[in-house]
Amino acid sequence: MVIGLGPGREEEMTPRARQALARAEVIVGYRTYIDLIASLVAGREVVVTGMTGEVARCREAVARAAAGARVAVISSGDPGVYGMAGLILEILAGHPRGKEIAVSIIPGVTAATAAAATLGAPLMHDFAVISLSDRLTPWEVIARRLEFAAAADFVLVLYNPRSHGRPDHLHRARDIILQYRQPSTPVGVVRNAGREGEEAWVRDLATFLELPVDMVSTVIIGNSQTRVQDGRLVTPRGYRL
Repeated sequence: MVIGLGPGREEEMTPRARQALARAEVIVGYRTYIDLIASLVAGREVVVTGMTGEVARCREAVARAAAGARVAVISSGDPGVYGMAGLILEILAGHPRGKEIAVSIIPGVTAATAAAATLGAPLMHDFAVISLSDRLTPWEVIARRLEFAAAADFVLVLYNPRSHGRPDHLHRARDIILQYRQPSTPVGVVRNAGREGEEAWVRDLATFLELPVDMVSTVIIGNSQTRVQDGRLVTPRGYRL
């Protein structure tokens, strides 16, 4: 079972995710996510790997499942959105017993929708989600996607916007988007969306880089129609009022 935990608080998990986790004999995940659900996995075998140990983590999960264990691989947010679902399926495709192992992918609330709910209703029209992490995707590809999405007037949701290893990516992304958006375009930033210590700000494209944006932040950049209404971001769907 590949389970989406949602933003992180136990109450944000779906009932289906909680039920699947309760059935698991072995829980496999990244330490930070295991810690978020410590009370739900107490007393069972837990396999933990570090931030860059995704492949080893999923191989271990598949090996345990092939040996007959009921395994839960956990992801924050939704496992099919920058999560472990795709990697598990890829590894199963090359495993000698891959076709014998039943897989359930259990969705969860992803950071885009968790942050949007905090900010108001910025995703009411077409939007694009783009990760600024170039650990697996070359920056040139990311930059091209940013340019095309900005030119098409999508609302933009930026994951992994800034880290110590790539402090300038967000600035470079903003400069690309400014070629197609006004500096006054509303921008919302949410840190720890749906988790303890959640913080949110509403600024504009010209000034949002002043905010404490980091790897646990989600940035939502409005389209040409997005507005700030009573401190909340709203992107009109187009209904006639």
